[in-house]
Amino acid sequence: MNKPWLKNYPPGVPATVDTAPYTSVVQMIEESMTRHADRPAITSLGTSTSFGELDRLSRQFAAWLQAQGVLKGDRVALMMPNLTAFPVAALGTLRAGATMVTVNPLYTPRELAHQLKDSGARVLVLFEAFAATVQAALPELALEHIVLVSTAAPQAALPRQIAFTEVLKAGADLPFTPVALTLDDLALLQYTGGTTGVSKGAMLTHRNLVGNVLQIEHWLNPIFPAHDRAGRNIACLLPLYHIFALTVCMFYGLRNGLHNRLVANPRDLAGAAKELGGAPIHMLPGVNTMFATLPQHPQLLAQFNLTELRIAIGGGSAVQQGTADRWQAATGVPICEGYGLSETSSSISCNVVTAKVWSGTVGLPFPGSEIAIRDDDNHDMPFGERGEICVRGIQVTPGYWQRPDETAQSMTPDGFFKTGDIGIMDEGGYVRIVDRKKDMILVSGFNVFPNEIEDVVSTLPGVLESAAIGVPDERSGEAVKLFVVRSDSLLTSEAVQAHCRSNLTAYKNPKIIEFIDALPKSTVGKVLRRELRV
Repeated sequence: MNKPWLKNYPPGVPATVDTAPYTSVVQMIEESMTRHADRPAITSLGTSTSFGELDRLSRQFAAWLQAQGVLKGDRVALMMPNLTAFPVAALGTLRAGATMVTVNPLYTPRELAHQLKDSGARVLVLFEAFAATVQAALPELALEHIVLVSTAAPQAALPRQIAFTEVLKAGADLPFTPVALTLDDLALLQYTGGTTGVSKGAMLTHRNLVGNVLQIEHWLNPIFPAHDRAGRNIACLLPLYHIFALTVCMFYGLRNGLHNRLVANPRDLAGAAKELGGAPIHMLPGVNTMFATLPQHPQLLAQFNLTELRIAIGGGSAVQQGTADRWQAATGVPICEGYGLSETSSSISCNVVTAKVWSGTVGLPFPGSEIAIRDDDNHDMPFGERGEICVRGIQVTPGYWQRPDETAQSMTPDGFFKTGDIGIMDEGGYVRIVDRKKDMILVSGFNVFPNEIEDVVSTLPGVLESAAIGVPDERSGEAVKLFVVRSDSLLTSEAVQAHCRSNLTAYKNPKIIEFIDALPKSTVGKVLRRELRV
C-alpha cells in the first residue's frame, strides 16, 4: 500500500513501532512505577499518590481479586468518575490477569444491565453515588462482588458489597502471584457508545494498548522528549472510562512518568479549575465542547494555568473551525486534532504536534498505522475523493466481544476496520473527516454532511454550538434542520440563514432553525444527533 503520509512525518518519528520489549501493559507500567517511584502519579480531590504508592495499592487490589478466585481472562467492571480508585483498580485488574470493562457511571439501569451481562463481569468496582442504578439493575445481573468506592463512610447497602478501603486493607496481607501475560491476551472490553445501535464490546488486547501508547509516545516526542516528560502535568478533564482519556492520559501518562491531575466532574469547568489548583498544565486533551466553552468565559479560562501549555489535543468529536480559531486567539496555542475510536485503542491519526495553526484535518496516520479511503465496493478512492475511512494497525481491535457476525461485517477482506466515518485523504496523507455515514442527509438526491454545516455556522459570532439533522420533506425527501445554542441572545434565525446562504450552496442551507439551551451529548461531549431526531 502506498503510504503518502510518511513523507510528512516530523524528523525522528519512525514509520513503525516495536512492541517487542513488552509482553503486556502490566510489564510496561510496572517498569515505569519502579523508575518513577518517588514522583507523583495521580492527584485527585487534593490528594496526591506517588508511582510507588500506586504500585503498592494496585498490587493489593490484584491480590484481593486473586483471593476471590478471579482468574486470567475474567472480567472486572469499573463504574466510577475520575478518582484515584480508578487507576488503582484498573492496574490491579490487569495485574491479576483479568480483563477490564469500563462502564459509564451515567448509564441507565437498562444500559448497565446490558453491558454487565454482555461482558460477563464477575466483579463491579462502583462509586457509591451510582449505587441506585446498580440496585435497579441487580435482578438481571450475576455479580459476585461489588466493591464500593466512597469519599466518606459508605451509605449504600448492596448485596455482596465490600468497601474499597477494606479490599485494599485485606490485600495488604494477601499473597500476590504475578500472572504470565502475552500481547495477545485480552486487556480491555471498551464498549461503543451505542450511537449506531446496541452497545458492543470492542476487544482490545495488551498488544493494542501497548502499541497505541508507544505510537502516542513517538508522535509527541517533538514536544515531550524522553528527557523532559517526567513530572509534567496532564489535566485530565475527560472521563477515564472513555478510551481517549484512558489511553492518552492514564496509560501514556503512567508510562512516561507524567503527573495526572484528575478532575472528578469534567463537565463542571469552574469546579475543574479549582480542583487543578493553579498547577501549570503542560498537556490538555479535550473535546470541541470544552474548547468552545472556555474562551466564551475569559475569567474562567484565566483560572486554568496555561502559561506552560505545550499541547491542546482535540478528539472524541470533530473540532470546529470557529472553536479552533477562538481557542487559539484566547490562548495562543493551536488545537492539535486527532482521530480515533473505541476500536482503535483511542488513536489512529493526529496532526503534527509542532504545527502552529489548526489544520481542519485529523492529521496523518500514526506509525504502524494505515488509513484507506474506500467506496462501498472496497475500492480505494483517489486523493481528494470522499469515501469510508478504513483503518489497519497495531492498535486496531481484533473484533467485537462474542459478536462474530458484527466483527465480520466491520472488517474488509484485507484486514481493514471499517469505521463508518466518511473522509478524504489528500496527496500528503492528511485525512479530513466529513461525517458519519448514518448522519448523512439526502436532499433531492444530494449528499449533505452535517459537519460541514456545523463548521460554517461555528464561525458566526453569537453561536456557541450547533447540530444539523435531516427531517422529512415532501419536496426534497429530506431537508436540513439546524439546532443552535446561542452565546448571544440577540442572534436571530435570519442572521444564521444569511450566514449559511453566504457560505453554502442552496441545498445545504438549513430550512428550519431552532434555538435551544443545550445540545444532547454523550459523557465525553459528543453531540447525540439521534436524540435531536425524536
